[in-house]
Amino acid sequence: MSRDYSPKEIEARVQQRWETEKTFEVVEDSSKDKFYCLCMFPYPSGRLHMGHVRNYTIGDVISRSQRMRGKNVLQPMGWDAFGLPAENAAIERQVPPARWTRKNITAMREQFKTLGFGFDWSREFATCDPDYYRWEQWFFTRLLEKGLVYKKNAVVNWDPVDQTVLANEQVVDGKGWRSGAPVERREIPQWFVKTTAYADELLKDLDETLGDGWPEAVRTMQRNWIGRSEGVELSFQIKDSDEQLTVYTTRPDTLMGATYMAVAAEHPMAQAAAQNNPGLADFIEECRKAQVSEAAMETMEKRGMDLGIKALHPVTGDEIPVFAANFVLMGYGTGALMAVPGHDERDHLFAQKYDLPIRQVIAPSSGEQIDIQAEAFTDYGVLVNSGDYDGLTSEQAFDKIADWLEAKGLGRRQVNYRLRDWGISRQRYWGAPIPVINCSDCGAVPVPEKDLPVVLPEEVEFDGSGSPLKKMPEFHETTCPQCGGKAERETDTFDTFFESSWYYARFASPDADSSMLDERAKYWLPVDQYIGGVEHAVMHLLYARFFHKAMRDMGLVEGNEPFANLLTQGMVVAETFYRQGEGGRKQWFNPADVEVERDDKGRVTAARLKQDGQPVEIGGVEKMSKSNNNGVDPQAMVDQYGADTARLFSMFAAPPEQSLEWSDAGV
Repeated sequence: MSRDYSPKEIEARVQQRWETEKTFEVVEDSSKDKFYCLCMFPYPSGRLHMGHVRNYTIGDVISRSQRMRGKNVLQPMGWDAFGLPAENAAIERQVPPARWTRKNITAMREQFKTLGFGFDWSREFATCDPDYYRWEQWFFTRLLEKGLVYKKNAVVNWDPVDQTVLANEQVVDGKGWRSGAPVERREIPQWFVKTTAYADELLKDLDETLGDGWPEAVRTMQRNWIGRSEGVELSFQIKDSDEQLTVYTTRPDTLMGATYMAVAAEHPMAQAAAQNNPGLADFIEECRKAQVSEAAMETMEKRGMDLGIKALHPVTGDEIPVFAANFVLMGYGTGALMAVPGHDERDHLFAQKYDLPIRQVIAPSSGEQIDIQAEAFTDYGVLVNSGDYDGLTSEQAFDKIADWLEAKGLGRRQVNYRLRDWGISRQRYWGAPIPVINCSDCGAVPVPEKDLPVVLPEEVEFDGSGSPLKKMPEFHETTCPQCGGKAERETDTFDTFFESSWYYARFASPDADSSMLDERAKYWLPVDQYIGGVEHAVMHLLYARFFHKAMRDMGLVEGNEPFANLLTQGMVVAETFYRQGEGGRKQWFNPADVEVERDDKGRVTAARLKQDGQPVEIGGVEKMSKSNNNGVDPQAMVDQYGADTARLFSMFAAPPEQSLEWSDAGV
């Protein structure tokens, strides 16, 4: 027996034995306790990096531990294969997105096997497989039947050059991140799923079902995103008009402090006023081109224009000016708000800028004196300058004012949610087609079950100028399933979250061909341990929870939640290096291609690209990612030290929940 440890020889021999004996393949066995361990599946970008290794090693360790306890352990693997990066790669490499994606899957599968993870590969699928997305198309048609899907016009970021909708993060300084063209806010028809129909249950189960199984920080993030609030919806009469302006407020106790109203640029009242006011029309056009993300709204300069319209205060009858403002979004609430500058920081800034009255109507309960002109007082307290309501606490005034408004028919108590319905339309090619046929006589008609899946053509020429589907009559020209007349197939595709919201369930019955899921799903679900990055703590987890509840109500799964326990592992971070490219875009270089000088504390003081010897800029220490090109390829580590060393370092260098700064020396 050799005294030297040869990882290449030993690991290859053992991995071959696992494959031959199908060591990690499992079937349902009612005589054993089951344990379903799942790591969030990867996007097939072409190469694994050490961030992947850490994530999947954590899952592998947990799976091994449960297997040693005698449990029937399922640990599957698949690919989150649709999405924008494949389209970008297709443009860059002049190959169809499908070909690029499937080539990457082959390469990454081999890397996974080299790293020795105990996956049940018999259950593997990619979300771009028609056998997979057939069932989410079927599910969509069932949601449509139940009234949980609808189509309406919505404001989007539109790139006029690339002819596509952009996510907020793809708008850089008001321009398309790829084309550099000024982005427009355009209203186009979009498909929505009624996630709000489950808002109460999504909120309630965070405590009642998930309890200690999920980190409190994640549950708090979900609570905040759902954002349940109790308030009052009330109407302000417009002077010399039959119109009313309806707003929602969680602070009816501040009603007497309202000194102006603000509406979104797209609000019908603003649009009507702009018809005879060129300056206002220009301002509204500016707003139309601005970003609409909440983060952008928080930091942008608050601007507005007086519509020349007066609203009448429902209690005092005072005339209140109505402004179009760039910080009000048409898609949120009623697209209008009651501004109380004395008790809201944003309203205060706006009032100071446009010299509007700032009135104090809430005083600190402690009796402390405050200067309301200098700074808004946003806490609850005792009412002042509020007529009959003076002396009441904010809580008491909420009820009294709400009662008065309801009695007068001017308002009503209402529970609102920050959560919005989920916009699932994407005007992109590389995604699952939305299974709808648009008929001029019958309207939007779901594709019949017998005609599913609507298969995405894969061999296409892709140049990034709009979706190829719109240029393919053989795809979009069809007949209506109801009347038989000429019709057009929907060319929008699903948001990729649609695929990742139910993959966990499909792993339980991946070869079911006559139903979305079968009885095996009821054996394996819920997932006993789910593992993934905290960056998915809101959107992905919320959508998966919605899907599970909707599938439960269709009899496909049991239980209220998909994931009993959640571990959000810390990121693997590494140094970044770049050069400034054309148009201000950064060109990132992989750390392996950069030569660095360090000080006595190990900090990088200078960096040069090995290829040309010229300096590169030193970026921060960031999460390993394709966008920053700072992923450390584990293959070199495996070749030199073996897979076990790479896995061991990723587990012991930092606790799973904390970030791990990559260090070759540490290995």
